Amino acid sequence: MKRIWILLLVGLLSLGIATRSQAQTSGGPEKAVAAMEQQWLQSQKTNNPELVAPLLADKFVSTGSDGKIQSKAESLATAKATKYDSAEYEDVKVTAFGDTAIATGVMKAKGTDPSGKPLDVSERWTDTWVKMPNGKWQCVASHQSALKI
Repeated sequence: MKRIWILLLVGLLSLGIATRSQAQTSGGPEKAVAAMEQQWLQSQKTNNPELVAPLLADKFVSTGSDGKIQSKAESLATAKATKYDSAEYEDVKVTAFGDTAIATGVMKAKGTDPSGKPLDVSERWTDTWVKMPNGKWQCVASHQSALKI
């Protein structure tokens, strides 16, 4: 009888540890991607595209609010030439689907565009992130749509 209680206790403890472990990992991808979105914002706030470069997949593609498509290299060149006086994200949400995550939010920013013209941006964005074979999350696609305010 004592042995049954010990086995029952060990089983319950194991179940509790497994449940706790699962609870600690839930939200993991969402938190990781949200942190990388904040790193992306920081790269804009500090006008430092080197902060975002490692977050973008080699085959990254961006569709701007003007409908133009840019590669990773083109996006980084545009980021380098754009100077933000202010940049903020609002309403950031991340949902994971296995090894893929979708992040959405709103960006409001002011500064100058690559041609030196004033920039006043209010855009909704959608980023698609994939957990790569090396275990790191990278953004594979980004899309921006202008908000009418």
